[in-house]
Amino acid sequence: MEFSSKLLENAVYEMSQLPGIGKRTALRLVLHLLRQPETQTQHLVNALGTLRKEIKFCKVCHSISDMDTCEICSNPVRNHKIICVVEDIRDVMAIESTGQYRGLYHVLGGKISPLDGVGPQELHINSLIEKAKSDNVEELIFALSATMEGDTTNFFIYKQLEGVDIKTSTIARGIGVNDELEYADEVTLGRSILNRIPFVNALRNG
Repeated sequence: MEFSSKLLENAVYEMSQLPGIGKRTALRLVLHLLRQPETQTQHLVNALGTLRKEIKFCKVCHSISDMDTCEICSNPVRNHKIICVVEDIRDVMAIESTGQYRGLYHVLGGKISPLDGVGPQELHINSLIEKAKSDNVEELIFALSATMEGDTTNFFIYKQLEGVDIKTSTIARGIGVNDELEYADEVTLGRSILNRIPFVNALRNG
């Protein structure tokens, strides 16, 4: 792809570094921004800059937040005895959109994937185990995607909880194998949460 401007080429290159954005899509987006009023482009620049400088991660659940403790974890109306274990904030948003879950979350920050160099130590697993060992938590719901990496992560956490008096369950397999949670429709995902099954049953079925 030949560019008439080095500035344009640099902007397209940086835009194409985003996931799912190829060079042609990046060019289309950059040209769109150039056609907009400069103030609109500046709003985008300011929003991204502020995001990078001021964003926080909840000290309780590790989700993205504006405060040290996110609104969900600090909400006294939520059921603090149930924790839903998810990969990232996209899964939190997907489950919240169903309106069927009123417990808390724990964001792992990924899934165990040796091929990608992601082991248990790279994830927020230790803090989850500490939560599970407290007297306040009664149930962990495994809500990772139905992939090999997701199942491996679920099993690893389950084995770490041997001897701990806590209920472990997993969302019902209304979510297709290899499907990511964030792409599930709200009705299916909501039913999967409500119809969750004991994790040990999922192991037998696997």
